[in-house]
Amino acid sequence: MAKATLTLLLLLLSFASEIFTITNGQKTWCVAKPSTDQATLLANLDFACSHVDCRILKGGCPCSSPDNLMNHASIAMNLYYQAKGRNQWNCDFRCSGLIVMTNPSYGDCIYA
Repeated sequence: MAKATLTLLLLLLSFASEIFTITNGQKTWCVAKPSTDQATLLANLDFACSHVDCRILKGGCPCSSPDNLMNHASIAMNLYYQAKGRNQWNCDFRCSGLIVMTNPSYGDCIYA
């Protein structure tokens, strides 16, 4: 019994280690899920910007355009995600965040 338990534990640790390596070995970003409603986007924007510097969203800055809630919330959510350590839970935002492995930067707006 003890040998079977040890084997199972080693197998689980091996699997967990592989997942950790895949996500931590590659740069990731946090964006808002496309299905997120406007109220949640606004709450996410307010929350993230109360913890990180969101001046990059101000008018005239590279990430101020397009000037819509989905864009601004995604940038703020990513700023928070990056600043807090790029952990899965730092992109949850009540299940409205999405971790992506494709860089969402565009034009002069560079996602950190």
